[in-house]
Amino acid sequence: MRIRMAENFRAVFYAPFYAAQALGFYAREGVEVELITSSAPGGGPTAMADGSADLTWGGPLRVMKAHDEDPASPLVSFCEVVGRDPFFLVGNRDAESFRLEDLPRLKFATVSEVPTPWLCLQHDLRERGIDPTKLARVTDRTIGENLAALREKSLDAIQVFEPYASLAVRDGAKVLYAASSRGPTVYTTFLATRAGIARHHGAFAALTRAMGHMLQWLGENDAAKLAESVAPFYPDVERDVLTSAMDRYRRGGLWSQSTDVSRQGFARLGASLLSGGYISRTPVYADCVDETLGAR
Repeated sequence: MRIRMAENFRAVFYAPFYAAQALGFYAREGVEVELITSSAPGGGPTAMADGSADLTWGGPLRVMKAHDEDPASPLVSFCEVVGRDPFFLVGNRDAESFRLEDLPRLKFATVSEVPTPWLCLQHDLRERGIDPTKLARVTDRTIGENLAALREKSLDAIQVFEPYASLAVRDGAKVLYAASSRGPTVYTTFLATRAGIARHHGAFAALTRAMGHMLQWLGENDAAKLAESVAPFYPDVERDVLTSAMDRYRRGGLWSQSTDVSRQGFARLGASLLSGGYISRTPVYADCVDETLGAR
């Protein structure tokens, strides 16, 4: 079975997708995966629409948005892989005493490249009685630019994912808040259309089984082994930084233990998108998640 899989973008927290290929988990289930590079973050659904890819991986945010705009949208999620939020607040402050309630008093910057990190963080703030619309924050710089500003002390805190968190820590910054600590938030699954699932059901079920084995492997092996398996996919990340990043994610429980899409995590993501005004109504699990491809 040959499947064309569009990657979302090259991020460290997507390591299980690359490791499953590098360690042969897809092949053992009889699936030959052709990895297609997407033109931009979130470009996978476009690749499916134009017929250049059979499925992609990415945030269920895009499925929720599609169904909010069109209740008849064919886009669905299946096979949870990243079950917690992979972003951090890092900064030049004391990590032990820092609380999210301190954020309004700091000069800080949020991620501009993708919407999910801020939408999730703003909901965390609302739960603590902080109005996120009243915060003065930098919104229009890249993560790399924000990291440079943190080094120069022109910012107090920035929102990043790995390997930027490890790079900041290496420069003396502290991890002030790990978004994974909020608990389940469905962050990354496979994405496909209903028609695509019907057409490739056997192959997609095999991919789900392969990812189930991959998640089990993650629970049994350390960060160094994971970094070693995926290092060729991250040629610009130094090995010690990559290992540090994988270790921080493992300790934060980032990757799921089951491929079932968590209802609790789905509800949390939906609530965050709703409170942030990204969608207009609460998403329905059955509309957005295919449950026919379980690893069982």
